[in-house]
Amino acid sequence: QAINEIIRGSKQITPETAIELSQALGTSPEFWTNLEAKYRLHLAGKEKKEQDIARKSRLYTIAPISELIKNRWIQATDSIDELEQQVCNYLGISSLNEIPQLAVNFRCSEHREPEETSRIAWVKRVEYRAKQQTVANFDRKQLEAAIPEILACAEQVETIARIPKLLADLGVHFVIVPHLKKTYLDGAAYYLNDKPIIALTLRYDRIDSFWFTLMHELAHIVLGHQGIYLDNLDALEDNDKEKEADKEAANWLIEPQAFKVFVYGVKKYFSRQAIEEFAYTHRRYPGIILGRLQHDKLVDHKNLRPLLVKVSPLLENWIDN
Repeated sequence: QAINEIIRGSKQITPETAIELSQALGTSPEFWTNLEAKYRLHLAGKEKKEQDIARKSRLYTIAPISELIKNRWIQATDSIDELEQQVCNYLGISSLNEIPQLAVNFRCSEHREPEETSRIAWVKRVEYRAKQQTVANFDRKQLEAAIPEILACAEQVETIARIPKLLADLGVHFVIVPHLKKTYLDGAAYYLNDKPIIALTLRYDRIDSFWFTLMHELAHIVLGHQGIYLDNLDALEDNDKEKEADKEAANWLIEPQAFKVFVYGVKKYFSRQAIEEFAYTHRRYPGIILGRLQHDKLVDHKNLRPLLVKVSPLLENWIDN
């Protein structure tokens, strides 16, 4: 019976059993105790490996580990303990059993379902960058009154570089963190310690996208929308607050009645000259007008692309690289 239990693995070879086996088989007791010790070490190592695999699986479930390491937001390590501690610190949780909580209104394309963990990781990085900044006291009415000053920077490409300081002086954190894979985010607006954060990804590195995203997020703040808004402007959620922010941003950028008259007057073919003349009259860079026309499907997205200049070179000191 003892031999049968040992073979099945339900019984260990005790010192007494080792002596009996050595007497029966002409071996030393140490031979059997060593075999038992090696076997127990093997089982312990196997269990530890299985536990590490489970922990690693859990880590990859709650965070996009590869991208965090690629972006150097955490450090690569062969130690599962170190990796787990880094991820917990990054997400602000005490253990893997704790789920990161954010009051987030996720907005994503109906055709592409982003990973929630990547969006949470992106928000955490935005918060980290915002906490490194010092901004003035925030007053919503003061921000609203400063919208014309902000929009004055929309006349020339170069004046975009003034935006971060303008916002900081108004008590608004301005952060650019490139979007993570499968998130399809353009921007976000929410509060950190009673001061708003405007975060952009520059997913579309074009002047029209930059200005509309910026003004859309500012609209959330000016209109007093509470909570966290993560926006994919390709597929905005159909709710009242998004419609409000969308309309406000569009009207800030281009006076609605003037744009209506412009579109009605041209009717069909929008030449570069016509766009530039309208833009000059209304003190906007032509690429902003073109972007609106393309959004409204009045101009093909392939046309007049040189007007859609990149903005990243002007904001490189603010981009989280």
